[in-house]
Amino acid sequence: MGPEIIHETTEKIVQIRQRLQAAKDRQRSYANVRRKPLEFQVRDRVMLKVSPRKGVIRFRKRGKLNPQYIGPFKILIKIYPVAYTLELPKELNNVYSTFYIYNLKKCLSDESLIIPMKELRLDDKLNFVEEPVEIMEREVKQLRQSRIPIVKVRWNSKRGPEFTWEREDQIRAKYPHLFLNITPVSN
Repeated sequence: MGPEIIHETTEKIVQIRQRLQAAKDRQRSYANVRRKPLEFQVRDRVMLKVSPRKGVIRFRKRGKLNPQYIGPFKILIKIYPVAYTLELPKELNNVYSTFYIYNLKKCLSDESLIIPMKELRLDDKLNFVEEPVEIMEREVKQLRQSRIPIVKVRWNSKRGPEFTWEREDQIRAKYPHLFLNITPVSN
């Protein structure tokens, strides 16, 4: 290889690196415009994230089963820039009152977005539990080596009618009253 070829190759590598750096810088600037520092002050009112749980399964789906927010609650103490102690109502006395910043959201003034505390049953990990109301349908799911009985369950959701397919044995074990008039499906 002659010196001209080495020089051209080096120039191309330098140009590629410059283009990559320019693209990185551009992406960083786009991200920084959208990124806003999250920080609250004492006496600010915030909403608290709660997660849906239905019976035996913790949901990880998007859409209407996304985390919901309850509140508003007043910030009592700013422990660190990322941790805050909230003034919680007596309904949440089983919940530790200090929360990481990403579980909080600035309170909106739109009262229609607030879920009343009396309509929710929360556990100590801030999961709201919805109970099954009835079994709607039954099927047997055929896998390679086995057959699994499943049931379509209607839940008592405050956000409207919700249905999910669950394993029959898990629902039967936790909610036997739903199966009083239903005979089990054999494998």
